[in-house]
Amino acid sequence: MIVLAGGSGQIGRMLARHFRDVRVLSRATGWDATALEGADAVINLAGRSVDCRYTPENRRAIIDSRVQTTEWIGRAIAGCARPPRVWLNSSTATIYRNSFDKAMDEWNGEIGEAADAPDTWHFWIDVATKWEAAFFGCDTPATRKVALHSAMVMSPDQGGVFEVLLRLVRFGLGGAAGSGEQYMSWIHERDFCAAIDLLLARDDMDCVVNLASPNPLPNSEFMRELRRAWGIGFGLPASRWMIELGAFFLRTESELILKSRRVVPTRLLREGFAFAFPQWPAAARELVARYSGAPMKMNGAQK
Repeated sequence: MIVLAGGSGQIGRMLARHFRDVRVLSRATGWDATALEGADAVINLAGRSVDCRYTPENRRAIIDSRVQTTEWIGRAIAGCARPPRVWLNSSTATIYRNSFDKAMDEWNGEIGEAADAPDTWHFWIDVATKWEAAFFGCDTPATRKVALHSAMVMSPDQGGVFEVLLRLVRFGLGGAAGSGEQYMSWIHERDFCAAIDLLLARDDMDCVVNLASPNPLPNSEFMRELRRAWGIGFGLPASRWMIELGAFFLRTESELILKSRRVVPTRLLREGFAFAFPQWPAAARELVARYSGAPMKMNGAQK
């Protein structure tokens, strides 16, 4: 049995579909330490939504919801007579610095931000480092641990990031954001689930893993390919000041759009992982087809 902690969100629903024997723990169902006893694996996805303004209160809630849940799971595992064999804990690809000049992997990735980076970007480095310090600080000698540096997971599920981006395209607003030069790291849901399968199966992987496509691309190219997949040739661009103003009125943060995330999955590639969707254009077409309910066409044939 696999226990999904905080599994009521988009990624949790996606993994619940993927696995057959799953128990979902959430604030609604309650947290029961006995749920971990004898489980094959626990995957921790818990954390307050980041789609908010980073007020002092929200910052505390974002950090506490991640750190405290991680510490709770660590204590629960330590108290199990039959602890889970493996513990996968969410983290974020945002732990790496704003990068245009080079790709960030598990060995050469640079954690942190330049001194002149926006405060909200420094905040997410603080979140990620405290989150991982809590995770790796838990004493669970019988349970293998893997921290997941996840990029944006693309699926056609309601409320997911793909639906948000596609909505911009559908309303003619899917042009470049800001300069359009900032990189977007992403991973198709099929590859995300397959990577989780690998990490659960490989007893020798006790580490940090980047879950991202090997081909991040600039925002302007990313949005152009999404428009092509939807069949729209033009999308209105949004300047930086427009994004900042829109984020203020929508009660969210521009960091989610403007920071350059150029993350690559070197560890997965070294382990021989074969991506079903390594390139964004094919991934965008497949996701749009499923979102719209249209059949996929491959070389003139339906699929």
